[in-house]
Amino acid sequence: MSRLGSHTEAHATSRIGWLRAAVMGANDGIVSTASLIIGVASASASANGVLVAGISALFAGAMSMAAGEYVSVSSQADTEKADLAREAAELADQPDQELAELTRLYEERGVQPETALAVAQQMTAFDALGAHSRDELGISHATKARPLQAAVTSALTFTAGAAAPLVVVPLAPPHMLVPAVGVISLVCLAVLGALGARTGGAPILPSVLRVVFWGALAMAVTAGVGKLFGVAVG
Repeated sequence: MSRLGSHTEAHATSRIGWLRAAVMGANDGIVSTASLIIGVASASASANGVLVAGISALFAGAMSMAAGEYVSVSSQADTEKADLAREAAELADQPDQELAELTRLYEERGVQPETALAVAQQMTAFDALGAHSRDELGISHATKARPLQAAVTSALTFTAGAAAPLVVVPLAPPHMLVPAVGVISLVCLAVLGALGARTGGAPILPSVLRVVFWGALAMAVTAGVGKLFGVAVG
């Protein structure tokens, strides 16, 4: 077997659809649930009240993430379908102009005019719509919108993320509940940032710092709000 024949590459682009939804879902699950628990606990609520609030946040958040992802990604899918239908009609009505457009696209990427024309003709003969979809519209199989996949991934990962701070509530002593939830949540966020960066092939440290910073900020804000309203009510 030649060296070229044995050469394989693994790119992260094929993971971009579900990876984005997974990271967003898990991150939102940890941050929103932990922030709510800390805010309610800071307002001097009972342990049972904090637990009920956390469980409610888990289910409401999971459904909200699923619905939001499905609606938003469906809108993207609808736009892609409309663009492809329009492109198919243009290919049928004005094939010469579309061939010239494809040729120009290749020329703008550094291909010599004669070669660009030959490549455009071959690509058009093989799969005209596929060529225009990739090279003109930027739509490929790897980045294609998948609403159901995004919705299910977001709901499951939100639930997994929300479970991390939630399990701390019945286990931690009341006077240690807020710091315990905060520490566990920040550790989970750091792990999530590292896993997301590793899976996507990106630098790990910036991803970890980013999710930990925003998570800590959200929890600090809700803790302050809880303290404020707790004192005001009391």
